[in-house]
Amino acid sequence: MTNTNIYPCLWFNNNAHKAAEFYCSAFPGSAILKKSALATTFITGGTKFMALNGGPSFSVNSAISYYVYCGSETEINRLYHLLSTDGDILMPLGKYDWSENYAWIRDRFGVNWQLDVDAINSHQKIVPSLLFANAKSSLVKRALNHYTGIFSNSTVLLEAPYPPHAKQPEGTLLFAQVKLNNFIINAMSSSLPHDADFAEGNSFVIECNDQQEIDYYWNRLTEGGRESMCGWLKDTFGVSWQVVPAVLDSLMSDEKRSGRVMQAFLKMKKFNIKQLLEA
Repeated sequence: MTNTNIYPCLWFNNNAHKAAEFYCSAFPGSAILKKSALATTFITGGTKFMALNGGPSFSVNSAISYYVYCGSETEINRLYHLLSTDGDILMPLGKYDWSENYAWIRDRFGVNWQLDVDAINSHQKIVPSLLFANAKSSLVKRALNHYTGIFSNSTVLLEAPYPPHAKQPEGTLLFAQVKLNNFIINAMSSSLPHDADFAEGNSFVIECNDQQEIDYYWNRLTEGGRESMCGWLKDTFGVSWQVVPAVLDSLMSDEKRSGRVMQAFLKMKKFNIKQLLEA
């Protein structure tokens, strides 16, 4: 299952392509991969994204933000001014305990970005960051164990516990970084109250090569979570995932079959590749 491809999905209210074009203009080396009425896929900062035209049901929020390892003062200043234009500055650019130069911004589309002057030793310069807050603030370590237990090709890259003066239970993690199937994710804890929790507005897509992979990830990720429709699920922490067959893209690109394929998967919870191919 090492070939599984994981990438984030951002839910927009019918302005997904406009958002994708904005992000591709903001980050060097970006490109639109595919555009349809339903979604736009693009690569930016070494990370593949899906921008979904999902309508008004859900929206992105701060429970999952996107941590940008800028690598220079010039780049962090450029992105700070670009992403904050017509957006909101949640933490102004400056020195913090964890970084010589850092900022947290909500851009014009509602997407949250954390900017850090530091570099990262990876082609993936943009790293999704899960915020465990309120009743979940002590669950970072449990989440690491859970996800590394599911994804066989995984490595914990960093664990940073709360300092003693924070008066948290010993060993409670403040920050961690993990690589799952060669995809890096940050996990952060906050002891402060937050008004956002994990929701469908930010999700992760897992493209699966065959039914065995779909069954495996569906069964493991729904343990303690719940199933939804069209390949969507929530895991035990409330994080949303889409477990989809890699062949779906080509099936939906076939004008003669796409309508039948869509009608078939709209009735599914877990995807059934055989039924899609027969549609």
